[in-house]
Amino acid sequence: MTMEGDAVKEWMEKIAKLKKGEADLSRDEDLSIALMNLISLEEHFYFTAMKTGNQRYLESLQSVREMRKKLLAKIVVSPVGEEWCISKHLLAASMRLYEVGCKELSTKGEKEALPYFRAGFDLWALFFAINLKLVGVKEIEKGALAEESRKMGKFSALMKKIINCCKEW
Repeated sequence: MTMEGDAVKEWMEKIAKLKKGEADLSRDEDLSIALMNLISLEEHFYFTAMKTGNQRYLESLQSVREMRKKLLAKIVVSPVGEEWCISKHLLAASMRLYEVGCKELSTKGEKEALPYFRAGFDLWALFFAINLKLVGVKEIEKGALAEESRKMGKFSALMKKIINCCKEW
């Protein structure tokens, strides 16, 4: 087995050891997408308030932010260091890359869109790798930038194997 295969196998074993109910990845996948959209709503309310001068949009921003915080706490449990903010920003960046990918897909085609889609998926996978405690923030900080791309690919490979939003059991 390759080093990448060994890492994925090791992470799969860690996930298998989680207590039943400790990680509902089908639920958490759906929740992570909802969180991405809530973060986007926060951004839109902010920009709309600034563009229109109507501060009532900030009230909506605050309501959405409170909802996002409560829901993020369902996945980001006992954050260490800055894992809470890291998690939020990973989801926000993942969503934005997905949206750029969609725009590229519709205007320039699949070849131009794929790098954005892959980068977004890699960030989303890193979000889960951190929050399933498969990797710690310290481990990420130690790696050189060139090493990050390889690690991100491993996280993405893992997520493809373990997350299936269509499972309802």
